[in-house]
Amino acid sequence: MNLSRKAQQTWKERLPYEELFPDHLPFYVSSLVYSFGALTLAAFGVLIVSGLILVAGGPLWWQGSAFGHFMHAMHFWSAQSFFFFLLLHLTSQFFMGSWRQGRVLTWMVGVLTFGVAVVEAFLGYLSRGDFFSQWNQVQGKDAFNAMGIGAWLNLLNNGQVLALHITVLPAILVILVATHIVLVRSKGLAPPMEPDPGEQHEMTH
Repeated sequence: MNLSRKAQQTWKERLPYEELFPDHLPFYVSSLVYSFGALTLAAFGVLIVSGLILVAGGPLWWQGSAFGHFMHAMHFWSAQSFFFFLLLHLTSQFFMGSWRQGRVLTWMVGVLTFGVAVVEAFLGYLSRGDFFSQWNQVQGKDAFNAMGIGAWLNLLNNGQVLALHITVLPAILVILVATHIVLVRSKGLAPPMEPDPGEQHEMTH
C-alpha cells in the first residue's frame, strides 16, 4: 500500500465525511453553552477578514480614511468579541469536563490557542501607532528584558512587532483553530456530565 492510499484510509477511519460535515447533532447541543465555540469562530473569521483589509491598506492607512476607520473598528470589536466568547467557551468547557472520554488533546489545543491569541492581541495593540501603544511598547520592552526574551522580541522594533502580528501568529492561530475543529469533529462534542448515582438516588427519596 502506497503512502497516499494509507493516508486516505487513515483519514477515513479517524474522520469520515459524515463526521466532518454532520447533518444532525445530539439533542444537548441546543443549549446556549454549546454555541460559544461557534461564536468564537465567527468572531475569528471577522478578525481575519478585517485584518487582511487593514494590511492591504498599510499600517497607518486607517488613520486617514473613513473606510479605514470603519475596518479598524470592526477589527477592534471583533477582537473584543473573540476573547469574550473564547473565555466563555473555555470556562464552560472546563466546568463541563470536556477533556473526558479521550478529548484531552482537544482541550490542550484550545488552551494553547488562547495563549497564542493573548500574545497576538498584545502585539496588535502595539501596532496601532498612537501614544498609548508607544507607551506600552516602552513598558513592555522592560518586562520582556526582565524575562530574558528581549533579545528575540524587541517591542520597540515596529517592523518585527507588525510582522509577527500579521503573518506568523495569525498563521499559528489558523492552524490551531483548524486542528481544534478537526479534533472536535473526530472525537465528537463532549456530552454533559451525568449526575452521580448516589445523588440521584437521594433526590428520588
